[in-house]
Amino acid sequence: MRFHLILAAFAFILFASPAAFAAKTDGTPAAQFVQKMGDKALTSLTARELEGNVRAQRVRSLLHDNFDVATIGRFVMGPSWKTATAAQKSQYIDLFEDMIVATYTKRFAEYSGQSFKVTGSSAAGGSDSLVKSQILQKDGPPVMVDWRVRNKDGGFKVVDVVVESISMTMTQRDDFAGVISSKGVDGLLEVLRKRAGKIAKK
Repeated sequence: MRFHLILAAFAFILFASPAAFAAKTDGTPAAQFVQKMGDKALTSLTARELEGNVRAQRVRSLLHDNFDVATIGRFVMGPSWKTATAAQKSQYIDLFEDMIVATYTKRFAEYSGQSFKVTGSSAAGGSDSLVKSQILQKDGPPVMVDWRVRNKDGGFKVVDVVVESISMTMTQRDDFAGVISSKGVDGLLEVLRKRAGKIAKK
């Protein structure tokens, strides 16, 4: 599965230095939201001395505050969301979030100083905005990352990450569709359960 791609992209933005955000943020509310998210993550998640369970709790809190996990989860499950039972839906959202938290926790513990800059933002239809950014690597060309941010219930939430013109939610939707096609919804739940456990143990 390719779910690690969207997590890697989000990890990069949260690893950015506050100075890099401040220098490039264009002043729009969506861009300011991205800046605040990055600043908070840098100060609360990357300390080497943090115990794993504390880091995981902070990652989960930051995820709830900044990502619309339920909307992303429903979308990437695809048409099967409509036919899944209430119990399957509940387990799926919980396992989907657990996998994200396990992956972020591991990545924040491995922070290695990548830099990041916001290059602008624009309206993206409805209540969405697209915040454009670049991940600056020590060795290699910049990676272009766009963040689709939705104004929802008076606040902003990330609903998609587009890396080099490839939507990570669409990529994950295709991956999940393959699992569901061969193993069904219960099979997907088992894959997510194993994935979260495998990451947490590393």
